[in-house]
Amino acid sequence: MASPSVLGNRPAPLDATADPPALFDGTTRLYTNYTCPYARRVWITRNFKGLQEKIKLVPLNLGNRPAWYKDKVYPENKVPALEHNGKIIGESLDLIKYLDNNFDGPSLFPEDLAKREYGEELLKYTDTFIKTVFVALKGDPFTETAPVLDYLENSLYKFDDGPFFLGQFSLVDIAYIPFIDRYQIVLNELFKCDITAQRPKLSTWIEEMNKIDAYAQTKTDPKEILELFKRKLM
Repeated sequence: MASPSVLGNRPAPLDATADPPALFDGTTRLYTNYTCPYARRVWITRNFKGLQEKIKLVPLNLGNRPAWYKDKVYPENKVPALEHNGKIIGESLDLIKYLDNNFDGPSLFPEDLAKREYGEELLKYTDTFIKTVFVALKGDPFTETAPVLDYLENSLYKFDDGPFFLGQFSLVDIAYIPFIDRYQIVLNELFKCDITAQRPKLSTWIEEMNKIDAYAQTKTDPKEILELFKRKLM
């Protein structure tokens, strides 16, 4: 869990009573939500590239979101969305690539062609992973999650120059971790299902991810995650 000091430094989420910021005034803004895993992908990318001063976080209360967000910012009315150079860009996988390609900071996608191709394959697989595990939570999580978790475990053997999916830390790791961390909490606490059992590479990957401040700064209190899923599943 993120430290209290990190949590305390987060701007308060804007709700339906909040006034909008000075829209399209040249400020680059990331409209986000602290518990949304899709939005956390972009938040982690921003943090890792050191863009905290260049991209302002604008957290929203999704249960009571401001009307101006849909009317004046993003008609799809979801997060994440980036306000940059007078336009709005959405969709988390598109946005993490956009930040990597259009802002300064460490590159998060390798130059090596084989790694790039495999990285794209893994990014496409995220939807399958997310949907399969979520459906399994309403069925038999032990047997139904096994194929997709084994797929990730085997993928971590592909490159041997580091503990991450493409060897070194990349957008692929960022794409998966906000979902894996919440699924790990829910599966363990509600179903006593350990996703790392017999999966040493995945276990090591999670340990290494927890050492990355850019990710750790975006963590949500596990109790909040559990309550969220209890409402969805029960």
